[in-house]
Amino acid sequence: MRNLPEDMLWASLVFAVLVAVFSGPGSCCDPQEYRTQAGECCPMCHEGTFVQSDCTPFSGTRCRPCDSGTYMNQPNGLKKCFSCSSCVADNGLLVWQKCTNKTDTVCDVLNGFFCKSLAEDTGCSMAEKHKRCTAGQRTKEPGTDRIDTECEDCPMGFFSHFGMNCTRWTM
Repeated sequence: MRNLPEDMLWASLVFAVLVAVFSGPGSCCDPQEYRTQAGECCPMCHEGTFVQSDCTPFSGTRCRPCDSGTYMNQPNGLKKCFSCSSCVADNGLLVWQKCTNKTDTVCDVLNGFFCKSLAEDTGCSMAEKHKRCTAGQRTKEPGTDRIDTECEDCPMGFFSHFGMNCTRWTM
């Protein structure tokens, strides 16, 4: 047998260590798997469920449905589901779509409010009451569920007691 030069021997040893480290358990899981704390790759749980116990050499991942008030909207390797969002009426929000085990609550705004923060999947997360125009102003554009009321000052020779419409002064 031929002796390898010392540099090649070291290179071979480093390569072997790298292969062992990067191809060992848990190095790179498939997209449908998650890595456990022990570094093993286990099949993910489906939407609406979470991991009750990790897989073993003898059994697959044990998944459990999300409890009431929680949801899971993606395949996962998590130990608990996400808490459902609340639509608090005191904050100008109402439930548009109830939380299910696969989807979060979707909120919308109550009458008299507009949405300040809108998320594509969960609806409105922050609402604000429409502003009221003050005396000497009129409502230029009424507020909607997405924009606030727009006010403007009454022109010279007009007045407004309640911030609604401008009325001409009479003598």
